[in-house]
Amino acid sequence: MPFRVVVAPSGFKESLSAEQAADCIEKGVLRAFPGSILTKVPMADGGEGFTRALVGATHGTIHPVTVTGPVGQPVQAFVGFLGGCTEATAVIEMASAAGLSLVPRDRRNPCLTTSYGVGELVRAALDLGAERILLGCGDSGINDGGAGMAQALGVRLLDADGNELDRGGAALTQLNRIDISARDPRLAHIRIDAAVNWHNQLLGERGVARVFGPQKGATPQQVEQLAAAMEIYAVCIENTTGLDVGSAPGAGASGGLGAAVLGLLCGSLHPRYEIVMQYLEIDDYIRDADLVITAEGSLDGQTPFGKVPAEIARRAKKAGVPVVALAGTIGKGVRLNLDCGIDAFASILTRPCSLEDAISSAPKLLARAAEDAVRMIMIGTTLRLSMAKAG
Repeated sequence: MPFRVVVAPSGFKESLSAEQAADCIEKGVLRAFPGSILTKVPMADGGEGFTRALVGATHGTIHPVTVTGPVGQPVQAFVGFLGGCTEATAVIEMASAAGLSLVPRDRRNPCLTTSYGVGELVRAALDLGAERILLGCGDSGINDGGAGMAQALGVRLLDADGNELDRGGAALTQLNRIDISARDPRLAHIRIDAAVNWHNQLLGERGVARVFGPQKGATPQQVEQLAAAMEIYAVCIENTTGLDVGSAPGAGASGGLGAAVLGLLCGSLHPRYEIVMQYLEIDDYIRDADLVITAEGSLDGQTPFGKVPAEIARRAKKAGVPVVALAGTIGKGVRLNLDCGIDAFASILTRPCSLEDAISSAPKLLARAAEDAVRMIMIGTTLRLSMAKAG
């Protein structure tokens, strides 16, 4: 009988794209079981790979665009357009303009990084004739609440003296009022649907600055500064538009970019898989599979809250298909993932090594981990058959 495997990984940040991770897993599976029938479905969660996954699934097009990167340098980003749509639907991933991978390690200061380039991508999509925009939020290197994005689209952020603020999250501590009179008028005639992690909050103890600021390089003092800035920002948005973004689900996505989409660009926020799964036929593939292998850079207690492995596992569990998750690192609270459908998990690392070594060796390590996992499964299958015959 053929061994049918669905390979549905996320990308490994700063190391492997979802497509590359799927290729590595495929290589390992075929080394262990050459006759396997594999279906690769590289997963997008709104972060890196979002545009290419949706454009690839619909046979659409990619358009390169040069924009302002998170530390102010020009970066080569892109806008996608879905194929087969009656309305021109652009796909943007904010990570291509303001992702953490675009911030050099010695410049990781979310008080200063900006989402300005994301606004330039939105503007480019409008210039290309977009009637609807799907905006993927994830893998960000910013904590400016999407203020830079709004500024690129004509929104003015002013201090008490009427001067426009500098870019970056820390500048928002000086915010006094927001002027939307010069906002790009085309925004009133399109739909912006943002794919966000629904669990990400803008404010509070679980707010974006406190949860994700340290991951982006913020010191404890900077975390508190950014948290205060987001409080001021939320108040000013509500004073301007009447919208309470401080408590809105998903408003904290991508360093608070969700707050600007909702409060300043007249857009809508959606749980990210609600958008992604419209274009990826993952459920059909899972139903016909014997095994699902998923993967991500880190598997821990945060994974059940909107990460790819947990989403894949929940869907596979409904279909009664076992799931193996591979990860670069295994962190605190990882066993929570067993409750959402992951049957087994393993780190691809086999010995202590530096982060640089782990990143450079990731293709080889992931392929070997996939091979080892399938070999273990085949041993278990053989033992079960032997026991059945003996009985």
